[in-house]
Formats: sequence, structure tokens, C-alpha cells
Amino acid sequence: FTELVLDTWDLQLERNGQEHRTADMGCQQLVVRRGQPFTITLCFSGRGYEEGVDKIAFNVETGPCPDETSGTRCHFVMTDCPEESCWSAVVQQQDGESLSVSLCSPPNACVGRYILTLETSTGYQGSSFHIGDFILLFNAWHPEDSVFLRDEDERREYVLSQQGLIYQGSAKYITSIPWNFGQFEDGILAICLNMLDVNPKHLRDQNWDCSRRNDPVYIGRVVSAMVNCNDDKGVLWGQWFPPYEDGMHPLSWIGSVDILKRWQKFGCEPVKYGQCWVFAAVACTVMRCLGIPTRVVTNYDSAHDKNANLVIDRYIYETGEQDQQPKEGIWNYHCWVESWMARPDLAGDYDGWQALDPTPQEKSEGVFCCGPAPVKAIKEGDMQLKYDIPFIFAEVNADVVYWVVQQNGMKKQSIQSSHVGKNISTKSVGKDSREDITHNYKYPEGSEEERKVFAKAEREKKSIHEEDEGLHLKIKVSEGANKGCDFDVFAVVNNNTDVGHVCTVRLCARTTTYNGIVGPQCGLTDSTDIEIEPRSEKSVPMRILYEQYKDNLTQDNLIKVVALATDHQTGDILLAVRNIYVENPKIKIRILGEPMQKRKLVAEISLVNPLEVPLNNCVFTVEGTGLISGQQIKELEESVEPQAEAKFRLDLVPQQSGLLKLMVDFESDKLQGVKGYRNVIIAPQPM
Repeated sequence: FTELVLDTWDLQLERNGQEHRTADMGCQQLVVRRGQPFTITLCFSGRGYEEGVDKIAFNVETGPCPDETSGTRCHFVMTDCPEESCWSAVVQQQDGESLSVSLCSPPNACVGRYILTLETSTGYQGSSFHIGDFILLFNAWHPEDSVFLRDEDERREYVLSQQGLIYQGSAKYITSIPWNFGQFEDGILAICLNMLDVNPKHLRDQNWDCSRRNDPVYIGRVVSAMVNCNDDKGVLWGQWFPPYEDGMHPLSWIGSVDILKRWQKFGCEPVKYGQCWVFAAVACTVMRCLGIPTRVVTNYDSAHDKNANLVIDRYIYETGEQDQQPKEGIWNYHCWVESWMARPDLAGDYDGWQALDPTPQEKSEGVFCCGPAPVKAIKEGDMQLKYDIPFIFAEVNADVVYWVVQQNGMKKQSIQSSHVGKNISTKSVGKDSREDITHNYKYPEGSEEERKVFAKAEREKKSIHEEDEGLHLKIKVSEGANKGCDFDVFAVVNNNTDVGHVCTVRLCARTTTYNGIVGPQCGLTDSTDIEIEPRSEKSVPMRILYEQYKDNLTQDNLIKVVALATDHQTGDILLAVRNIYVENPKIKIRILGEPMQKRKLVAEISLVNPLEVPLNNCVFTVEGTGLISGQQIKELEESVEPQAEAKFRLDLVPQQSGLLKLMVDFESDKLQGVKGYRNVIIAPQPM
């Protein structure tokens, strides 16, 4: 027999892409998921493959120093009985000189870029052929993969969905912004793999790093560190206060794609600027791109407990003033991600959702990263397990104790204590509604299970629970807390006793950021004495004027209101604190034309100026995977007068069918970070 010579080959990009759910990645390269067979076709020259005469073997290699013992290289021959635990090749079909071969990786193979070579031998003659490169990803559809997720709807949401919602606002007024994750957009997979290659662990020991890339726990830890730039050539530069002029304000982003492409374009220099939801969203894009099911979560009234005693002490003066930059913070909300994976490194049942926090707050093993921490372990107070459980446990469980500083310097503990970790939220599967997942992180406040968890966590819970009897104080907000408008807030004192009470009430308002740093005062009342009849309530109003808050309201749109009530009979001081979200105007999006794949549509996008002054330097930024290519920016040439409409039209040619999102951000000199989106159902192109 003459030597078997390979003439051409076909990596079946389209077929394998569809079967492995990677076709949308758009890269002209084979991308497959581990543990799942993929097909290649080999065409030989002069004669076909003869079983028993010709021997065919394959080599796969990943990383700069491939090695069989570390799992980064494998040599395997064609067989009729493949084993799931190793690479395999099986003849699928032969047609003359053409041979179809099914290749399959083990479900625990290292992910990343691979080189595939073919070795043929006939008698003493042999040749080697470089077939090409391919990329191997995690596989949430394979039961033996450590990221296996059982529910198909969840796999579509947490691996395949390129668009979503991120929750912001406040615990009592939850808002959402749209986000374009764009993990399948052109070039993003290459950027995510490059991120792994520039991480410090890889630079220290390339072969060891590549050999660990079979483990989603390891990958999650690397991504958590690389999304921030504090220790490495990471993606985002975090900044929580002005100026932002040499970069983008964190609230101006509406997607991860632009951020990742900027990072790559400028040689892995950090992109300015990010805050918690931006860090989390970029991490979500990278993890989904690599095949790990991931979602962004928001924790309201989130504690930053530096000394890990589960108590955050806050000091407020009798006037209603408070520390502008306390040592320990309560963030109005804080975002991180959860990724779904097995935890064979931990004894016990800790598989499932793992919290990962890429926002640089505290160091973990000497690096600014956090997690993966099993959500089950956070709920159960298992503080000794890897990684970083005490920090996240405090974020959702610490108590806030308010101390009122009196004029003589004496400090008096308020008889009310507020809890952190409220309304933990993520986008629902398959629809644009909020799913509350607080129960995954903590037992109900005051329950027997909660007390047991605190005992296990070796902490004593020192909160003072409200009694039904007695006086209670809360803050209410009038309708119409809209940017550009005046609005009212009320301190409401409720008397749940059988005797009357006299109280002195005072209200104070300041602008604040989402991470709890208070700004200038924008409202204050004089001390007001009120009499409250038994079993009744009375309120004291405070008008918050646009004129007072317009110059100091940050893009977070938050005003912190503090109410103090001193009971004349007992001397007790009641305290209530509430963050009020001032609403932006709505962006309207109209779709003109029949929504069909590859057919032209027009989007009409508009916003009414709610302020008393013109808006200058108005810019609309539009993104929408499958609807438009990349990012569209529209700068308006003229100012927008008060109550006038900023409007433009944008041509769309949808490249995909199904439910897609068109996302819009609006910026101007006096109105920033305004977001809007519209769901568009695109019909498939007629056959």
C-alpha cells in the first residue's frame, strides 16, 4: 500500500457550531464544548483510508508547554469503543477518499485554545499534518461537566442570553437598567482567552496555569481578579467620585463589549471607569463566554464590614447630620455575580451557585478578588470554607446600629436598628421581571434557623428588634419624586400605646452616592413638637426643592433622608433613614416596520427634557446584539429646550431572529446616565 496522504480537511464550522451552541460567536474558528463529540472530515489523496492497514492518530495540545501529565496534551488513536474519561476519535462515515471522524474531549478537559494534528502511518511510512486550531469551552449541557445545569431554560438564560437587566435604585424603590453582555459578539471570545493569558498566575507559571483551566473554581477566581486592575493588567479602573472626564462615567456604559474591546485595543491598559455593577456585568460576560452559567445579583443595603464583627456603627448628630465618609460603609446596593459549578474541593454539599465579586474591596490571599463562595455556605454560616465567606456573610447579615450624638457629646443608641441584605435580586429566567433570591442567602429575620446560623458563625447578634408596642418612626415619600421637580417627604410617628405622647421631630436631607458617601445638604426642618394620640399617627413634612438638590445630585440620583424623633416622656430617640431615588425621564423607543430577520427596520428614539434649562451636548448611545452592529452614537447638533423633545431615527437590519433588546443611553451636560430599552420580537427570514 502507498502512504496515506491527507489532501484537504473540513472542520465543519457551521454544523459543529450549531450542535455546540457556539454558532453565534461569529468567529471563523471551530469552537466546541467539552465532553460533546464534534465532527471533522478528512479527504485523502490517491486512495482512501483502509482499516487494518492504515493507522490514524490525533494530538491535541493547549498552552505554551503542552504536557500529558498535566492534561495539556493528549495523543489518541481511532477506536471503536471510546472512553468518556479521555480524548477519543471514532470513524463516523467513509465515502471513497473522504472520512468523517467524530472527536470528543473528556468532560473535565482544560478549556482554551488547542492545536489539532493528525498522524498517519502505513507500514513503515508515516506523516504528520497540522489540521488547525480550535477552542474548547465549559459545557453546561453535559451531566459530567462540573458546570452542568439541569434546566434548559436556565442554560439559555445564564449561558446563551447576551442581554439582560441589572437592578439598581434603593431597597424601597428598585429600578433596573438594561445591559448588553454580548459574549458571542465578534472578537469577545479571543479577548476573554487573552485575559486568562495575561493574568499574573499565568505569567508566573504558564504550564501550571493552563493545567488548572479545567476547573471553574480556578477560572472564577482568576476572572474575579482580572476584571479589576488593582493587582494586574486588569480590565476596569474603579472610581467612586469625580472627576471622570478622562474616561467614561460608570453610569454611561450600557454593555460589556465596548469595555472589553477598549481594553484589548489599548494593550490591556485599564478602562476608566467602573463601579460595582460594571465590574459584575463584565465578569458575567467573560464567564458566560467561557461557558460557565452566570448571573448578576444586586444586594440592597449592603454592608462593608472591615472588622468582621457583623455590626456597623453609624453616628448621627441631633441635627440630623451624619459622618460623610464613615470607616465602615452601607452601600445603597452592591452587585456581584453568581456562577453555577460543582465544589469537589469542599467536603459537603456546596455545589450550585457560587458568589464571585470582582469589585476591588478587600484582598483575598493577597489579591483583590472575592470568591467563589458557595451561597449555601453563606446561608449556613460556614465561615471556614473557601473562599471569602466571612466578607460576603457580613454584606448580607451585619446589623446597623445608629448612635445619636447629643450636644454634650454623649452618645445614645437609637432604639431602632436596621438590617442589611435586603431584596437580593436578579433577572428572572426568560422574562424581564425581578426574582428575589434573598432566601438563598439567609433565613428569615428572627427565625430559629437564623439564630442557629449566627451561633455557628461564632457571632452574637446584637440587633434590637422592634416591638409592636411603643412609638415607631418611618419616612414616606410623595408621588412625583422626578428629576427637575420639587417633592415632599414625611416623618411619620406611629403611637401603638394606650397613652398620648409628645415628640420633637426633625428631618434632614443630603445627596448621597450608591456606596453611601453623603454630599451637601438639600433639605432641613426646624425642630417641631407634635402630640400623638393613643393608637394613632402624625406626620411632619419636609419639602425638597429642585433648586436645592440640582447642583449636588450625583448620577446615582439618590437623596438620603434622616428623621429623628425624641420622646419627651422617656427621652428615647427614634431614628429612621431612607434613600430616595429621584427618577430620570423615560426614553421612548418606537419600532417602525415589520420586525423580520435581514429586513430593514427603523427605531425612533426620543426623550423629553424635564428641566427648566436647555440640555446641551446631547448624545444617544445605542447597542443591541443581533439588531445593530457594534455601538451607534448619535450626537444632537442643537440644544434641547425645556419640555422639548430630543429625537432621532436609527436604521436597523436584524441579523438574528427571536426576542432581542434595543438598549439606549442618554447623556447631556445636565442629565446623565438615562437608560431605556425596548424588546423586539424578530421573525425568522422566510425560507
